[in-house]
Amino acid sequence: MKRLLLLAMLCFSLASSLKRVTLVRQRSLRKVMRDHGQFSHFCKAHKLDMIEYTEDCNVFKEANEPLISYLDLEYFGQISIGTPPQNFTVVFDTGSSNLWVPSIYCVSKACAAHKQFQPVQSSTYQAVGTPFSIEYGTGSLTGIIGSDQVVIEGLTVSNQQFAESVSEPGKAFLDVSFDGILGLAYPSLAVDGVTPVFDNMMAQNLVELPMFSFYLGKNPESPLGGEVIFGGFDPSRFMGTLNWVPVTQQGYWQIQLDNIQLNGTVVFCMNSCQAIVDTGTSLITGPTKDIKKLQNYIGATPVDGEYAVDCNNLGMMPDVTFTINGVPYTLAAQAYTLMDKYAGTAFCSSGFQGLDIAPPAGPFWILGDVFIRQFYSVFDRGNNRVGLAPAVP
Repeated sequence: MKRLLLLAMLCFSLASSLKRVTLVRQRSLRKVMRDHGQFSHFCKAHKLDMIEYTEDCNVFKEANEPLISYLDLEYFGQISIGTPPQNFTVVFDTGSSNLWVPSIYCVSKACAAHKQFQPVQSSTYQAVGTPFSIEYGTGSLTGIIGSDQVVIEGLTVSNQQFAESVSEPGKAFLDVSFDGILGLAYPSLAVDGVTPVFDNMMAQNLVELPMFSFYLGKNPESPLGGEVIFGGFDPSRFMGTLNWVPVTQQGYWQIQLDNIQLNGTVVFCMNSCQAIVDTGTSLITGPTKDIKKLQNYIGATPVDGEYAVDCNNLGMMPDVTFTINGVPYTLAAQAYTLMDKYAGTAFCSSGFQGLDIAPPAGPFWILGDVFIRQFYSVFDRGNNRVGLAPAVP
């Protein structure tokens, strides 16, 4: 009895020391543009083919910054930079490694629509001055590197280098709900060799354990969109035990897929393949030729620049199972489709998208938010592994 009591007290102590960042879930840019009948125009203006998704995103082949499907991002959290604190809404992105926010000196309309960092207002700011550039499918984001303290839910990271954007691509970021991006991938992906925020957290002994975890809520109406935990994980957020998967390459959070099955039959990735677990990509992506076949298998058809499915057919659509380290992770149709309502009518779209990633980085599949919503994800830098378990409803 005493051992159980001590164990319970230890668990409570560890849980209470975790730093939880609440994530707010908001409508994605794609949904907002679709509401206003602007999505098709946006795709044409930026030469985006959202069905093929090979378009101008080919620039990613030359870029260190990975693939952020910002059109569908829905989960955002708060951080502050500087003294006194200047607050920003960011995407916590496991698919990139840099922190960037708009600068007060930014000349783009997108910056004017968001919070902007004012270095002269911070007593702890230090200029670095290194040029910074990221290529997106819709253009480049440029700026300079500065250094200041970054506060995330009571964790104060000292001397954190970050990018202050002075130019953002076209209208791409004008209507998004976030100000910037906080990358949580490995240092090798960092533009300009900047030390990532979590690496500084570990170096400055700010976290109990060298890991962080994500819970993404499934119910868009829930007040809790999700949460990021720095320094550990919360067993109350998942069912059963975590299955640990080795990281195969320390850049992205890259793992091996054994195979991909439809209703129990192996259809893709027959001899294993690579995947990354990426909170900065909302959908599940894979090689275009495979995704085209997958869309056909699930009965998805091209409609207005994306793949749509009949909402009445969800019960007849096949399960899609990703086998990872010998463990099956199954998504039912209700999980891999996205449902929304327009003028009182339900609209369902596929949560899969084709995306060709050239060597040496690719090819690989991206397990984005569609996957992570169903499976609680722990990112363990201490042991270079990813932990997965079914998320609680």
